[in-house]
Amino acid sequence: MGRYVARRLLQMIPVFLGTTLLIFLMVHSLPGDPVLAMFGDKGADPATLAAKRHELGLDKSLPEQYFVYMRDMILHLDFGTQIRNGRPVTEVLGEAFPVTLQLALLAFTFELLFGIGLGIIAGLRAGRLADNAILIFTLLIISIPVFVLGFLIKMQFAFNLGWIAPNVSTDQNWDELIAPAIVLGGLSLAYVARLTRTTMAENLRADYMRTAIAKGLPKRRIIGVHLMRNSMIPVITFLGTDIGALMGGAVVTEKIFNIKGIGGLIAESISRREGTTLVGLVTILVIVYLVTSLLIDLLYAVLDPRIRYA
Repeated sequence: MGRYVARRLLQMIPVFLGTTLLIFLMVHSLPGDPVLAMFGDKGADPATLAAKRHELGLDKSLPEQYFVYMRDMILHLDFGTQIRNGRPVTEVLGEAFPVTLQLALLAFTFELLFGIGLGIIAGLRAGRLADNAILIFTLLIISIPVFVLGFLIKMQFAFNLGWIAPNVSTDQNWDELIAPAIVLGGLSLAYVARLTRTTMAENLRADYMRTAIAKGLPKRRIIGVHLMRNSMIPVITFLGTDIGALMGGAVVTEKIFNIKGIGGLIAESISRREGTTLVGLVTILVIVYLVTSLLIDLLYAVLDPRIRYA
């Protein structure tokens, strides 16, 4: 197991370098001049613009900028400086990351509990009324875009019923994040429910299930140990990759509910051509993806004793 973890960590290095390079090149290919945008409609003389570009290191070639960025990030955990106000990106990230993490955890808990719960009910009652109702419900959720679902919930529960605040306050209390978490985790909930239902219905017909029933094992042990452990492997795979997707996919949700997290900061950085900030934020999301994928692979061996890593 130790050698497998070490090998996976080594494999992450070229993946991390490759993804950060692609992100860096794509961000710096965005149209517009971020330095010129700092001065707004008033503009500035060419000497001032050149001095500002030199101060920010934007007068160097892209390979030089990438080398300096990676060197500072790896050696000093320095993700650069915001062009607009001169704040360190690590400081901005330190304010935005906990908010998005809080929202993503709520959304993940929502999809984990209700998605797996609905999938178990549908899987154990395949072909019956409950199964059909859950399939129709999840299909409805999948067919509604996230931004439409967000506006519907905001209009109905905030403006029409007055049950929730239309925008999340700067304190980001847990109760204020429930509605955004439902919007963010709704689509994933539907996929988790359908995936759980499919794997359980398939494993119910497997030979080892018939053997367990023939041996006279208690129904609780048959379902809880034999059926669930084998059925959860593909579900765990989806949930593991979805953690990073929830954090990255919060752009629309945070914009709708005015949440000051990573998603809102990414949208703002794109509109303001804040390349340094955008690269730093997306780099953090890449790290989250890589770490969660490793943890999910290690969890396979816990769920299925047949899986062993050399």
